[in-house]
Amino acid sequence: MDYIFNDLSLWAIVFAIAVTLVAGFVKGATGFALPMIMVSGLATVLPPEVAIAALIVPTVLSNLWQALRGGGLTAAVKSAAKYKLYIFTLLAVIVIASQLVSAMSQQAVFLMLGGPIVILALVLLSGKSISISPSGRGYADVIVGAIAGFLGGLAGIWGPLTVMYLTALETPKKEQIRLTGVIFGAGAVVLGLSHLRSGVLNAQTLPLSFFMILPVLIGQKVGNLVQDRLDQQKFKRATLFVLIVAGLNLIRRGLM
Repeated sequence: MDYIFNDLSLWAIVFAIAVTLVAGFVKGATGFALPMIMVSGLATVLPPEVAIAALIVPTVLSNLWQALRGGGLTAAVKSAAKYKLYIFTLLAVIVIASQLVSAMSQQAVFLMLGGPIVILALVLLSGKSISISPSGRGYADVIVGAIAGFLGGLAGIWGPLTVMYLTALETPKKEQIRLTGVIFGAGAVVLGLSHLRSGVLNAQTLPLSFFMILPVLIGQKVGNLVQDRLDQQKFKRATLFVLIVAGLNLIRRGLM
């Protein structure tokens, strides 16, 4: 981690910590968007693959906290069983797609990150959802899980599509928060193991990922207080505006 910090100014380090605090806060308040905010912000001061590595360990821990907060282990297991096909597809594709990160140019990674962030944030912001019939649920689980897994393996981002899918299925709010914790946590574990193989998570980047745990959990704790007291939908709309700006910034960097 020394060489990473040696290449950064003090303001860049402070900026990275601030971004991580904000990401944890939004995660605590809405149940998602931690990887998107972290990788969008950190990629402005770090190479894309280092930004992805930095979010892996805190993402695992924050989602474990989220999954168990709404009813404990029993409730989390019951929720996961309802979506086992989606979860299996997501994890399998993350393993495959994660091996492509190191082979892609920085510009391509920025565009692959920025485009989905903007598009999915706009879809969620518009309030639109896609109705899925019970007979088509299995096919939808595989298709959406594969797309989310590809984005997750490549960019560490599988949250927005998962949230949109659960919304289309009219998942109750508490179960959705708990379930996203399970899905995002399992995905983060697989992503971490895959990037140990790809080389993105290594002796230099792993300490940075551990370093980011504290600001994420502090931010998440404060965000949980907001989730418990304020209208979640209004706050989610505000965070989506922020995500659109972050995604457009990544697209700008990819095109320049």
